[in-house]
Amino acid sequence: MNVSQTSDVDLFERLRAGDAGALEPLMDRFAGRVYRVASGICGSSPDAEEVVQDVFHTLFRKAGSFEGRAALATWLYRIAVNTALNKRRGKRNELEESLEDLLPTFKEDGHRQGDRSFLLADWSPMPDEMLLSREGREVVRAAVDRLPQHYRAVLLLRDVEELSSEEVSEILGESIASVKSRLHRARMALRELLTHTYASGSALAPIATTAQAALTNPRPTASPATSAATPMSGGPARNPR
Repeated sequence: MNVSQTSDVDLFERLRAGDAGALEPLMDRFAGRVYRVASGICGSSPDAEEVVQDVFHTLFRKAGSFEGRAALATWLYRIAVNTALNKRRGKRNELEESLEDLLPTFKEDGHRQGDRSFLLADWSPMPDEMLLSREGREVVRAAVDRLPQHYRAVLLLRDVEELSSEEVSEILGESIASVKSRLHRARMALRELLTHTYASGSALAPIATTAQAALTNPRPTASPATSAATPMSGGPARNPR
């Protein structure tokens, strides 16, 4: 059986048994997902590339400690999220915006705050080519990056990686109810940020309306540095392309 026909579980069991050659196909399968999550949380390609290397270095070093109670992908996502959050905390000096400051506001009579052009703004029917424009993706990335980090992580895992609430709950170590609440509020804040951008006329091009559409194209791939014959001494060294 060639490597492409080998299951993730079999490859991981080979890695647990000390076969460094199993790391390369595992990186081929999972590095793109790890990179997307890390990039969304870190907001920086170089930082995301470092996270990818750290994640697979950790996988190589700690394969023996994996108990199999969660899926391999879930375990990797958990390592990726924690590594990316730690890297971002270590580099950001400014205080995060409160999510409350990003959510829509209402008058005492229950109507939305804002001028008429803002309240009537409707950009939901935009075609795909507009949603996926380079400028559109940049606007969405900037909006996602303004979300507090734990809300951003939930949004990326649910709406970009399309994981279930149960899977996200396991990755983040939060209750399913908490995940659903954070996701709802993160979506509201993201839409509010994009609507402000669109209604103000400050966007240079039509903006993408969903994080999933904007943040998954193009998808990065990874080139692992470890050969099948040579065990790693310091972990994966090449970055995703």
